[in-house]
Parts: sequence; structure tokens; C-alpha cells
Amino acid sequence: MSEPTAPPSPAAALAARAAELDAADPLAAVRDRFVLDDATVYLDGNSLGALPRGVLPRLNDVVTREWGELRIRSWEESGWWTAPERVGDRIAPLVGAAAGQIVVGDSTSVNVFKALVAATRMARKGRSEILVDATTFPTDGYIAASAARLTGCTVRAVPPGEIAAAASGRTAAALVNHVDYRTGRLYDLPGITAALHEAGSVAVWDLCHSAGALPVGLDDAEVDLAVGCTYKYLNGGPGAPAYLYVRRALQPLFDSPLPGWNSHADPFGMVPGYQPADGAPRGRVGTPEILSLLALDAALDVWDGVDIAAVRAKSLTLTDFFLGCVTALVPPRVVEPATPAGHADRGSQVSLRCPDAGAVMRELTARGVIGDFRRPDILRFGFTPLYTRHTDALHAARTLADVLSPAGTA
Repeated sequence: MSEPTAPPSPAAALAARAAELDAADPLAAVRDRFVLDDATVYLDGNSLGALPRGVLPRLNDVVTREWGELRIRSWEESGWWTAPERVGDRIAPLVGAAAGQIVVGDSTSVNVFKALVAATRMARKGRSEILVDATTFPTDGYIAASAARLTGCTVRAVPPGEIAAAASGRTAAALVNHVDYRTGRLYDLPGITAALHEAGSVAVWDLCHSAGALPVGLDDAEVDLAVGCTYKYLNGGPGAPAYLYVRRALQPLFDSPLPGWNSHADPFGMVPGYQPADGAPRGRVGTPEILSLLALDAALDVWDGVDIAAVRAKSLTLTDFFLGCVTALVPPRVVEPATPAGHADRGSQVSLRCPDAGAVMRELTARGVIGDFRRPDILRFGFTPLYTRHTDALHAARTLADVLSPAGTA
């Protein structure tokens, strides 16, 4: 009689599960659209996305032919002038928006300023309060304070989960992050937007940590204004221009605090009086950042044929699997998840609280696992579904376990 077969070790079972998940991944082939190597596990796409392969040849053509040969003719012949709206229309389906509502240009900070001041200007008279997400990325808070000084409002910081209840008859607008940059917590965009509208307030959303990682649904939720960067999950490159969404019904009311010649109804009329353009171009200010804008345009090619629902499904299996690997492999009570376990409350990153997080991340980086940390004790691992594999998640968890084991070097 044969001896019973021993069950596989936890590590072997996890490896088999990772291979199974990767084999069934409908997005597996998309990884080949990026410049990546198997020697490094890149889990920092929530800060800077990997380089799409199509960007370099496109930029080479832009520089050598469009700029080098056509020169100024490219504003018309190469479509430079309309690029901010054209690229905006490419981003639109990724955030659940119809065409004609997004313009690309300027930084996230500048677009937050434009959106928030415009929001207070379009609010009902007598409203003098701006609510801001108390856990927000600091720049949003700085911009909110500046917008308040400019418009005669006051700022009240409120935990994002309490903003819906905090909105009142004196609230002009609220600035909320869809996903918390530290913890990866996902907030209820439709519910909070509806509550703000019920209070007569304008909803301004920061999508930096959600666009390209999960469905956003701007139009369905009737979001008023939204901003986002393009260098994270949209892979536009360092310093890639941000974007501004203005709901179509509100575009005639959008009064930008930065009225530039590029948003004029007749930009080449060079008249002293300002008359805003119709539609999304109202969000423009100055001359578009053509090189970075067209690099972003090329980067967006990686989304061809990709369903954002499939991206979300893979994001959840990746983060579920990574959390399971950490639980199974990392010594008990050494790390604590800061990211919610519930799918409805989770973006596409996993944050772990860990003593000496800075030193731990430096050691992980030295061993080829790239994430980042936020003071004082947060390890952040961003999972970009277009190119991250479940085997990458397992390798990262194994390396973290090695670093944090009693024999580790951190």
C-alpha cells in the first residue's frame, strides 16, 4: 500500500495558485506593450507608470519630423492645436465620460485650482464654505486654502467618509479624493456626489489614484468637476500633463480663474477683452505642452481593446492574492494592512504599516522589488493590472518576508 502524498507546502501552493491565475489572465498579453524586465518586480505604478513601448518611436517622429521638418506647420498639419481635446477624448472612456468634456494640459495642482475656484463661482449665492478631504494629498489642501482666500470662503477639513453628512446649506463645494494616496482606501464617488448635490453643493473629485485602475463613472454619477494626473496608472511619463473634466451641462457656467489666450473664443483675435470658448477648451490656459502631451497620446495606445471592468477584476485578484501571500509568508504581527479588505473600499494598491518602513523599502528596492513608503510607517505597493502578474505579487511577498525575518537585514 502506497504512502499518502504529503500536501504541498504553503509556498508551493501559493506558487501554483499564482501560475494558475496568470494563465487565466485575459490581460496577460498587454504586459508586452511595456518596457519591463523579469529581474525587477515593479510595484510603484501608483507613482509612475512603466514606459509603454510605443512612446519612444512616437516621440522620435514628433521631434524629428513634426518639429524638425514641419516646424510651425505642425500646429495645423500634425494636429497639435487640437491635441488637448483629442487626448482628453481618449481618456474619457477610462473615467466613464462621454467625449467633449475633458481637456488635457497643465499640472494636477493647476487643474485643482481651476476646478475649485470655478466650483465656488458657480455655487449658489450665500455659500461660503469649501469642504476638503482631511486625509488628502497635501497639495489639494494647499490649493483649497488658496481658493478660499481668493473667493472669500472658509475651508473645513472633514474625513472623506463624513463629507456627505457634513455638506450643508453653506457649503459651496467639496474637494474629495476618490482613492486615499496613503492607504489605498476607495471612497463612494456616486454616493458622496449625490449627497453633495442634495445639499446644493458642487462636487470636485481628484482621480489621481483611481483613473486607469478601476471604473470611475463620472457621467453616470453626474460628477460636476474632476481632475487627475496621467503619469500613474495611465503611464504618461514623468511630469505628463494632467486633465480637467467639466460636466457638459456645467460648461457654460465654468468661469476659470486662469483665463488664458488658449481658452479664448477667438485665440488669434488678440483682443483685450476675454470671451471664453465653448465646451472643454474653456479649461485651457496657455500653449499646450506638446512633447509630453504627445508622449501621453502614444502611451494611451496600450489601452486599445482593454476593458476597464477587466482591469478592475484583475486589480482585485492581484491585491487579494498579495494580501494572502503576506499573511501566509510574513512573520506574524510584523506588518499590519492599512488598506481595507473589502473590495468596495479598496483601490489598486496595498499599504502595510511597518516599523522602519523607510529602511525596509530601501532593502526591498536593493533586492529588486520596487515600491515606495510614506512617513511614518507605510509601505506602499501599487498594482497596475495592465502589466503586473500574480507571480510578481508572490515574489514581492516572499522578498518582504525575507527582509522582515529574524535573519533579514532591515
